[in-house]
Amino acid sequence: MKRKKSEKRTLLEEGRLIVRGIRIWNEIMPGYLFSQMLYIFAETFSPYFGIYMSARLVDELSGGADKRQLLLLAAVTVSGGFLLAVLTRLLRGWSGIKGEYMIERPEEYILRRQNAHQYEHLENPDIVSLRSKIWTDSISFGGGLFRIRWAVPSLLRGLFNLIFSVSLTVSMIVQTAEGNYKGIFKFVNSPWSAAVLALLLTGAVYFSVRISVRSTQKTQEATSGLSEDSMRLGVYRRLWSPDMTVLGLHSIVLAELHRYNVHPAWVVRVEKVQIRYGSFSIILNAVINIFVFLFVAAKAFIGAFGIGSFILYQGTFGRFIDAVSGLAGELGRLKHNNQYLVRLFQYLDLPNAMYQGTLAVEKRDDIDYEIEFRDVSFRYPRTENWVLRHVNARFKIGDRMTLVGENGSGKTTFVKLLCRLYDPTEGTILLNGIDITKYRYEEYLALFSVVFQDYRLFGFPLGEEVASGVVYDRERVRDCLARAGMGEKLADLDADTEAAEPDTLKRAISRNYDAEAIEFSGGEEQKIAIARALYKDAPFVVLDEPTAALDPLAEAEVYEAFNRMVRNKTSVFVSHRLSSCRFCDKILVFDHGGIVQEGEHDSLVAQTDGKYYQLWRAQAQYYEK
Repeated sequence: MKRKKSEKRTLLEEGRLIVRGIRIWNEIMPGYLFSQMLYIFAETFSPYFGIYMSARLVDELSGGADKRQLLLLAAVTVSGGFLLAVLTRLLRGWSGIKGEYMIERPEEYILRRQNAHQYEHLENPDIVSLRSKIWTDSISFGGGLFRIRWAVPSLLRGLFNLIFSVSLTVSMIVQTAEGNYKGIFKFVNSPWSAAVLALLLTGAVYFSVRISVRSTQKTQEATSGLSEDSMRLGVYRRLWSPDMTVLGLHSIVLAELHRYNVHPAWVVRVEKVQIRYGSFSIILNAVINIFVFLFVAAKAFIGAFGIGSFILYQGTFGRFIDAVSGLAGELGRLKHNNQYLVRLFQYLDLPNAMYQGTLAVEKRDDIDYEIEFRDVSFRYPRTENWVLRHVNARFKIGDRMTLVGENGSGKTTFVKLLCRLYDPTEGTILLNGIDITKYRYEEYLALFSVVFQDYRLFGFPLGEEVASGVVYDRERVRDCLARAGMGEKLADLDADTEAAEPDTLKRAISRNYDAEAIEFSGGEEQKIAIARALYKDAPFVVLDEPTAALDPLAEAEVYEAFNRMVRNKTSVFVSHRLSSCRFCDKILVFDHGGIVQEGEHDSLVAQTDGKYYQLWRAQAQYYEK
């Protein structure tokens, strides 16, 4: 697929993308690129040293050998070659140590930058799709930062080969033989031959780059759409559920796999491109090599230099041609890779428009905090629909508050605003009388422990999962698990003498990563999520319908048990079921994005014309004996 004119990048822009990719690698792995440069310098210099010393030895042998000079040259050749080999091996080892775990480093870098994104980006489907494409670019095509990583050694080799080959052959161009020559030998011995050779080599460099860039462009056109199709394939290959077996859905998945697989037509097109442009490159290199060989042989024939120099120049010119061809090819591939870098940098550069604040959150021993929603309205980005409208609410430490209402009434959005995952579109949220946007963002977030409806466990060892960190207080983890109702289960796991890992808290909790992991039921996983919220020990604790899959009575039991656990903290319970409300001090009733009622259970039930009474009567069969 051809680029539109507006999408074309200048040579300078292409170069800036590549340079930024190199800088990121240097940031990810400080010192690695420098160690690579030293290693490749030594590795590339070694054969030139050998060629040069061999040429000197041949010249000495063919010109009436001086034994002392021969011995000196032989000693320098052997000792120099040995020292270079040792140095190269040491530098290679140093570079290897610097490059340890390089495969994981780009993903770590992206994750760290992603953690700095505002929450809005993580819920934006376009940005989620962009992140998936970046993953596909790197995994399926080795593109993006991975291509930069593998290109740098190739670029360094090409650059050093150019420097060394030009340094050793420049003297050949200016050397002339004494005497009068006619015809072609007169031309070879004149300065004009050097000019023609330089012009020919410049043309070879130009056409090599053009061939490489054109080949890359044609390959890109031949594989247009492959990235998106590969991303679909990755999803389809991971699909499995009992429905596929019982209902025969596997036939649809197989059809989609066939549809989006790498079609033979793409393979044929790519091979044709490689054959065509690869042949051009081979022919061009062959013509240049033949011309250079004849030129060097002619100069040696008329006596411009000896046999040793002939060997030297022939060898170094060959390396010069290979370096030019290699550099041209790598630059072409890097130009193609820039399409992946553009996507990556677009993701990394997502703006964080959320004001971070500068005020420190007051650390109070009495944890006396008050939150107030003052005429708050909100609508999600990219939509004109109001989710919350003119919401006013106030609660203090120790309050037991429940948010109730039908699905889509604005309860979860209220919680997201409370935790400052989003900022209000209109109105203000205050903490102890101060706009929460003025507080340091990380310090404000630290005030909240939340168990969301779509909570996730990540398969880490049990202790790390509860503590949300690799370093944790073992007794505190066990206490939180016990308070969350996992005491008996923990005792059973401790008594499991057949477990490969005797320490229960070090055992993983997902068999997706560890065959010896602990398997928990859905209810037990909910308790682990609650234990995780307890471990954070924040002043405000929120349960946003994490028990929605349970029946109403079971949900009510979980909420009441959790209410006992949090004791002197402010607890906010979110539910569309009213069974979770009866023990709370305050109930906020949401309807169509607004708070339509507020009060205790008994007083709200007594208001027979209110929304709460309507919901209560609709769900009464679940609660009344």
